[in-house]
Amino acid sequence: MVKGSSQGSPSNLSVTKLYTLSGGFKMAADVVKPGPVRCRTCAVVGNSGNLIGSQYGPRIDMHDIVIRMNHGTTKGYETDVGTKTTHHVMYPESAVNLDDTTHLVMFSFKMSDLLWLLKKFDSGDDSSVKRIANKDLVMILNPAFMRYVYEMWLGKRGSHPSTGFLTLVLSLQICDEVSVFGFGADRNGNWNHYFEILRNKNWKTGPHAGMHEYNIIQQLYQKKKIVFFKGF
Repeated sequence: MVKGSSQGSPSNLSVTKLYTLSGGFKMAADVVKPGPVRCRTCAVVGNSGNLIGSQYGPRIDMHDIVIRMNHGTTKGYETDVGTKTTHHVMYPESAVNLDDTTHLVMFSFKMSDLLWLLKKFDSGDDSSVKRIANKDLVMILNPAFMRYVYEMWLGKRGSHPSTGFLTLVLSLQICDEVSVFGFGADRNGNWNHYFEILRNKNWKTGPHAGMHEYNIIQQLYQKKKIVFFKGF
């Protein structure tokens, strides 16, 4: 069952605030809430191989907010995935270097993730530690939101929500219109990434409840809560 904004709402969770960390990150106000005065469009761009050949690039770039995740790249794939990135979701194991205008949205699954982030911005004399993003544009997702999604949206299926599904649910809290790209399998049923060569055709969704998440996305589309571009 799809949980709408009125059911199990995370209104009491600071899902878009910065934590006050010893590394000196600024405390930011909540992201501006959606409303009729200012309509914000949001593209959530997953990494599915079904983006190859889609030619969604221009359509993705026309959104106010474009959220990418993990190793999602635009270089060499501009026609299909676009060039614009306003927010990039990651955690240490999936980290990439961002430019100074892109928000780093940190999904901290464990305490060591926060310590890793602090080190990235407080390297001292260690020249081997490279800053990965603009310090003033770092956002950290409240772990309580992850639990909310796992329990209320997924019914505790899988070991934990996928990064993509967490990003999608988060976008529903901060955008008026949400368009979803690059989720699910490709036309051959492979759960692969558009930027990688498929080597293991038996690979599915790992520890995530991938099909259950995908079915919820389709329900959201059928209920006109999102616009869903399947890639084929």
